[in-house]
Amino acid sequence: MLPASYLEYIDDSENYVIIDKQGYLIDPSDWSRSFTQGRAREAGIELHARHWRLIETIREKYLSLGALTPLRSICKAVGFDKHELKQQFGSCLNLWKIAGLPDPGEEARAYMN
Repeated sequence: MLPASYLEYIDDSENYVIIDKQGYLIDPSDWSRSFTQGRAREAGIELHARHWRLIETIREKYLSLGALTPLRSICKAVGFDKHELKQQFGSCLNLWKIAGLPDPGEEARAYMN
């Protein structure tokens, strides 16, 4: 049985993964492209090659460092400015959730919102 603060989520390929009540993937190794496609679709976002490059870069940086990296520099490296990011994803926090990363912590959430 799942802890009360966790929820099951079924992705586009009908795989079960565990997210918390705020929508963060608990175990980033459970991530799949179909998870991100489903979360993006729910948020009304159509993902294109640039979006995927951004998502994959953020995931790669987080998983290699084990910590939040400056999203502004990552976005700039893949050709997104902060206004475009906000227009496309709503916030850095929403991008983080769609990318299938775990809760970055209270301080980071305040910064990313």
